[in-house]
Amino acid sequence: MSRNRVLAIPLLIGVLIASMVLAVALGPTSVAIWTFFDPQIVWTIAWNPETGLVLRPQGHEADWMIVWDIRLPRVIAAALVGCALAVAGTAMQGLFKNSMADPYILGTSSGGSLGAAISIVLFAGSGLPIFAFIGAVIATFAVYTIARQGGRIPVETLLLSGVALSMLFSAFLSFLMYTAGQSLHQIMFWMMGGFWSVSWDDVFVAILIPVGCAAVYLYARDINIISLGEEDAIHLGVNVERLKQILLFASAFLTGIAVSIAGAIGFVGLITPHVMRLIVGPDHRILLPAAALAGGILLIWSDTLTRTFAGDMPVGIVTACFGAPFFIYLLRSRVKA
Repeated sequence: MSRNRVLAIPLLIGVLIASMVLAVALGPTSVAIWTFFDPQIVWTIAWNPETGLVLRPQGHEADWMIVWDIRLPRVIAAALVGCALAVAGTAMQGLFKNSMADPYILGTSSGGSLGAAISIVLFAGSGLPIFAFIGAVIATFAVYTIARQGGRIPVETLLLSGVALSMLFSAFLSFLMYTAGQSLHQIMFWMMGGFWSVSWDDVFVAILIPVGCAAVYLYARDINIISLGEEDAIHLGVNVERLKQILLFASAFLTGIAVSIAGAIGFVGLITPHVMRLIVGPDHRILLPAAALAGGILLIWSDTLTRTFAGDMPVGIVTACFGAPFFIYLLRSRVKA
């Protein structure tokens, strides 16, 4: 394992921390967050009926409200969602042995979007994150059930099942959008993905993301081995079918949480693992944490750009602007190869 590749992890950690600090400070209204570390500031504790005990610095209440109530949960959620999508994308690329795979390849995004649309149309948006998560998980279970044949899960069948169910869920979603009436705008806005409505409640849900990432990382060595081919992996002692199940459900768990918090944000799980693979190599023991950190950095800055310079435009638009050209580049590279 190259020493330079190992050093990439601490470097990315430093960049992620710096990005979070800058993202909290930057925005339509800049905040000098270092003033909160002034020892002369007097802090007061008050009771808020909605959030419980709150800490406020005297003389800087407005800035602290911007930082604590708005920006900090948004930045943390962006980092964790980016981490989830990047890890899920890396797992899918390792499973399918294809750098074109992404977290949504099994219809997870379509299922989550359908669940969100059902919540918006039928329940006025009540419980939207829960509906989105359930829809994403149901989509993955449906693909798994269809693709499973005699206790085995052929990768080709899994991929085609995902494409077919994704189209079916998209048809249901189109029907709901057609009949949504005034709710159409809300559905479309949610489908473009963003963090404008994120609160500390979403952050508490996103804390589950590191658990899913850890579950994938425990099988980093097995993912390395399966890249040699399923037969070779079996001879080397890897339970290939069990590994497929773990990667599928861990990726569905991560993607479902990400979709429930921020909507359908595309290309993060596609481009981040590919770029990190070029930098740190194909060893998933390094690639998975590198992709996780890079995914968080990418989404933090995408969100910061939208709320600072683009009037809080959906983050999915920014990632698509970067991701679509990169996707075309990947296609061209594969054709030339």
